[in-house]
Amino acid sequence: MMTAATDSTRTIVTGARTAAPARRAGSRRREQLVSWAFLAPFHIAFALFLVWPIIHGIVLSFTDASLTGAGGGFVGFANYAEALSDPVMWRSLWNTIWFTLLSTVPLVAIALLMAALVDRGLPGQWLWRLSFFMPYLLASTVISQIWVWIFNPQIGAANNILKALGLEPLAWLQNPETNMLSIVIATVWWTVGFNFLLYLAAMQNIPPQQYEAASLDGAGAWWQFWSITLPQLGPATVLILLLQILASLKLFDQAYQMLGGVASDTTRSIVQYIYEAGFVSYRFGYSAAISYVFFALIVIVGVAQALVTRRRKEQL
Repeated sequence: MMTAATDSTRTIVTGARTAAPARRAGSRRREQLVSWAFLAPFHIAFALFLVWPIIHGIVLSFTDASLTGAGGGFVGFANYAEALSDPVMWRSLWNTIWFTLLSTVPLVAIALLMAALVDRGLPGQWLWRLSFFMPYLLASTVISQIWVWIFNPQIGAANNILKALGLEPLAWLQNPETNMLSIVIATVWWTVGFNFLLYLAAMQNIPPQQYEAASLDGAGAWWQFWSITLPQLGPATVLILLLQILASLKLFDQAYQMLGGVASDTTRSIVQYIYEAGFVSYRFGYSAAISYVFFALIVIVGVAQALVTRRRKEQL
């Protein structure tokens, strides 16, 4: 009797031990299925709206496809060869780089100044933060219309200021020598608020004890900013520079809208030329090839920025 009971007990225990891993494995599989179910919408959207357009664009760049539906035959690297020898493409690329150089420096410097003023206790901080960031919330069409009025040769505020200073009025948007500068001014006013917030957040993460210790040592506000604030803003500055360069390279909206869609040799950006090639000249294949040449240049900029950042971290 005891032997039978013992054998029965051992069988039950052995069966329980065998079933436990199976239950755990089944539970893990259910958890994985639930996880994949939650991730599926994102993966589907990612594939439909990013992966597939990239693949389709690459294929399209090797064809002579047209917006009219004509063509579509394989032409190999002919579109890329034409793009690399196209003077309008290179001029548009130079305009984009020139705009990036003109806009990036003030967008970083002015944002740093604005953040420093607010962080150091400027009266009415909430009002300054709101006023500095508010333009960034406006649509590009609104910004463009505002600055078209400001730069109006007859009634614009810009020329009224020049007249008050005793200077000659300018045709800001019509003059090839000033139209790019006009777009830069509008862009700086529009987007500097985002960089301001990034700098302000970085400044507020600096421990106040460092400023207190420097103050006890007799350091003034300027020396504290130079020796404490600026060195610790290095990572934020690198991030802002990278984001700003990538954003400026995508110049299109404000330039197109402020100039009324008129293509200018001094303001046509590479993105606008891609648009013109695809939707004005109806050359989808050539437009795709230009876009991937531009994409390659952006990748080069990103990799160079990453290498510089890594080297700086290694030096520190």
